[in-house]
Amino acid sequence: MTALLVALGAAVGAPIRYLAGRLLTPVRAGAVPWGTFAVNVGASFVLGLVLGGPAPHGVVALVGIGFCGALSTWSTLAAETVRLLQEHARATGLVYVVASTLVGLGAAALGLVLGG
Repeated sequence: MTALLVALGAAVGAPIRYLAGRLLTPVRAGAVPWGTFAVNVGASFVLGLVLGGPAPHGVVALVGIGFCGALSTWSTLAAETVRLLQEHARATGLVYVVASTLVGLGAAALGLVLGG
């Protein structure tokens, strides 16, 4: 049953991630990948909310593992950072990685506080 809940959450999170990337990220060299940034920060916040409160195991599986796991993506962040470096947008790439990490951690912490 847990695997089904994870799969259902992922079935919602993955398309949202894809659409956010398509809608929020400009298609030009050196552009900041705002779509990935937004979904990673949002997923961090939602996961913090779920883990900060008394969520039942099913909610953690559905929302925390399935939805947030499919919504957020470290591998895309890494690939986009490499692309920025290849496009000689080194400062943008560095700021993107640092901001994604720090803002994501802050969002998760805020979610934990608000969820608890």
